[in-house]
Amino acid sequence: MVLRYHFVLGSVATMNLMSGRVRIENRTRGTRIADRARVASSLRDRTVGLLGTSGLGPGDGLFIERSPSIHMFFMRFAIDAVFLSKTGRVTKIAANLKPWRVVWWAPGARDCLELPVGAVASSRTEVGDELVVESLEPDPPQTSRATA
Repeated sequence: MVLRYHFVLGSVATMNLMSGRVRIENRTRGTRIADRARVASSLRDRTVGLLGTSGLGPGDGLFIERSPSIHMFFMRFAIDAVFLSKTGRVTKIAANLKPWRVVWWAPGARDCLELPVGAVASSRTEVGDELVVESLEPDPPQTSRATA
């Protein structure tokens, strides 16, 4: 089941009510940017980000709430970074952002979407595009059955 959430009315106050994964579409271009991006809404998740991971697979990403700047300190791989306003408009793109680099501030941005290198180009995403975020319902918990 997909729970639809769109950036509307200039407010994303309900954003951190989303499940742990989201799908992100570029409404302007009619393309998908991420199939299953993890949402980082807590201070800990936003601080850690992708540190400790070895890379992002196709369709993966990290949607960092309340993050108009990012750093690549201690990262092991490059990413594409897309900065979004509170209404879901792309305000800045940092393609192929390499380790040990910083995007100090993206004017007008509220959130950041970190993607595998090439995701921005393949989705044809540009500054000014409107993105739609859909919350994916979390997987049901697995139950174990005891066998005799």
